[in-house]
Amino acid sequence: MSNNQTPNSLIKEKSPYLLQHAYNPVHWYPWGDKAFEKAKRENKPVLVSIGYATCHWCHVMAHETFEDHEVAAILNEHFVSIKVDREERPDIDSMYMSVCQMMTGQGGWPLNVFITPDQKPFYAGTYFPKRSAYGRPGFIEALTQLLDAYHHDRDHIESLAEKATNNLRIKAAGQTENTLSQDVIHQAYYQLMSSFDTLYGGFGSAPKFPAPHMLTFLMRYYEWTGQENALYAVTKTLDGMANGGIYDHIGSGFSRYSTDEKWLVPHFEKMLYDNALLIEAYTEAFQLTQNPFYRKIVDHLIQFVKQDMMSHDGSFYSAIDADSEGKEGQFYVWSKDEIMTQLGDDLGALFCAVYHITEEGNFEGLNIPHTMSTSFDDIKSSFALNEETLQSKLQSARRILQSVRQQRTAPLVDDKVLTSWNALMISALAKAGRVFQAEEAINMAKKAMSFLETHLVQHDRLMVRYREGDVKHLGFIEDYAHMLSAYMSLYEATFDLDWLTKATAAAENMFELFWDEEIGGFFFSGSDAEALIVREKEVYDGAMPSGNSTALKQLLTLSRMIGRQDWIEKLEKMFKAFYIDVSSYPSGHTAFLQGLLSQCATKREIIILGKNDDRDKEEILRALRQRFMPFDIILTAETGQDLEQIAPYAKDYKTIDGSTTVYICENYSCRQPITNMDEAMEQLFHS
Repeated sequence: MSNNQTPNSLIKEKSPYLLQHAYNPVHWYPWGDKAFEKAKRENKPVLVSIGYATCHWCHVMAHETFEDHEVAAILNEHFVSIKVDREERPDIDSMYMSVCQMMTGQGGWPLNVFITPDQKPFYAGTYFPKRSAYGRPGFIEALTQLLDAYHHDRDHIESLAEKATNNLRIKAAGQTENTLSQDVIHQAYYQLMSSFDTLYGGFGSAPKFPAPHMLTFLMRYYEWTGQENALYAVTKTLDGMANGGIYDHIGSGFSRYSTDEKWLVPHFEKMLYDNALLIEAYTEAFQLTQNPFYRKIVDHLIQFVKQDMMSHDGSFYSAIDADSEGKEGQFYVWSKDEIMTQLGDDLGALFCAVYHITEEGNFEGLNIPHTMSTSFDDIKSSFALNEETLQSKLQSARRILQSVRQQRTAPLVDDKVLTSWNALMISALAKAGRVFQAEEAINMAKKAMSFLETHLVQHDRLMVRYREGDVKHLGFIEDYAHMLSAYMSLYEATFDLDWLTKATAAAENMFELFWDEEIGGFFFSGSDAEALIVREKEVYDGAMPSGNSTALKQLLTLSRMIGRQDWIEKLEKMFKAFYIDVSSYPSGHTAFLQGLLSQCATKREIIILGKNDDRDKEEILRALRQRFMPFDIILTAETGQDLEQIAPYAKDYKTIDGSTTVYICENYSCRQPITNMDEAMEQLFHS
């Protein structure tokens, strides 16, 4: 925050990001009519600057540029300046990020876009230093040149703005000629494997992102094809991340990305969505491999979320900043002296050996703990410890160091509650609770869902953000799609049909508010939302699966569960609508392709009827919960009549002789009902 004592218009906002800029000398406005009316009235270009509260380079640019009085004087006199929190307005961010990528070939945050008073973009970039440096144009030079062009070469500016807007409209329109086939699934696999790092795991070179949806895609590809390399890429990546510095070995939680190819040095901010998606990826990897290390990581992640990212009311915060005391990573790194002082000679020596703590350090003279080349067999031999004693000592050391760390100045926690990100965490917790029979995780998921339903639904409309009692912005497709996913996961964890009823209602709302009847696919914003220069559709899977990707995957599953063939026929239009996007870059759409994969794979409908306290029924449901069966659906109740309201086709299914009865249908063909549980297990898991 600058030393400026007079707040600007952002002071009335609730977004932590906007409030960080409330005392800038720049006369910022929030996005809205007031700013654009001023721009039209005074014939001024508009700067739209987009970021989020825990963004390191947003902080850097704020300090260097937006807190600078020389920069502020130019902006205040000649421009109208608008600040946008990308996490509250992903529609604005997505639209102008597309523009930035079209104009510059890259994107990221902070995102700075110059637009006309009617919101059409004519110039875009990311981070600008105050003056030209690091091969980047300086902000003052950019402002001066853009201002001159705006007033003296207006035709050129208008031409650029119109071209960019038309390109957005073309991108949003999609096409309906060709349709995606299973070939594109194989192409995505080959693209991923060609960029797979066989040494450290992950895809591409530094910086490296976790990209959990790439891993969940590969696990489904393995299940479909039996291709061992797909599973190897998953386990190599999950092991590399969990052993690396991107994972917080003291307090748990994954950072947003690694700055190097080894997963050693993270960008230290922790995002709710990353940790949700990684809980899901490690849980599914456990299902496939039964590796207890993955269960341990999931257990620790859940405790981290509970301790550091969950509010007293059960909702989840958005992010934890990378910076504290003005330095990135300050909260997380250690000197060897500090470790030895806090742990003592014996425990300190053990900890340093396991976590590679040295005098010279591995990050600016200090140490990021990691276990990347640790041989635990060698450690046990050197320190004469058995496995149980070793793990007990390491746990004691971590607890001591966590306590020490709590005395440090903690990074900022962005405490706003975002519907879509909370829904991702609910879905992950429900899945982990189902697989590991962890009631705590399921209860956390239920409590968070209760919060969303109580506070983030207004007049039957899902909203985007809650903070300090303030609820803002009509929900986007990602909010609805991830909410649907959360309902589906809660159903699969509990087999309580109420969750399926709620999922069906959410699906109906999604079609009503977002579906493109003409071409297919879901628009980013609802039919009742503020009109921007283009009504976008987003299908690219970036740090998170896109709303269209999640919607496709979950709606195809739900449609099969409740017997809505008409929905399936609608959804198949998406394979045409997004043909160009997906086929031109398959590995950038791995969450979307999971929906296509589910259509191509052999799939089963499993209906289990029987009394809820029947031991046979409990045993088979427990077995089903623990297996990786991504293409199968499971409906269960005491009688077929119990299913009639949600899945009318199932009303005539009956138990035989009062026993738990299993119905298995595969590829549109149903087998004889089974009452012998050994036979049912054989058919379900070994046929």
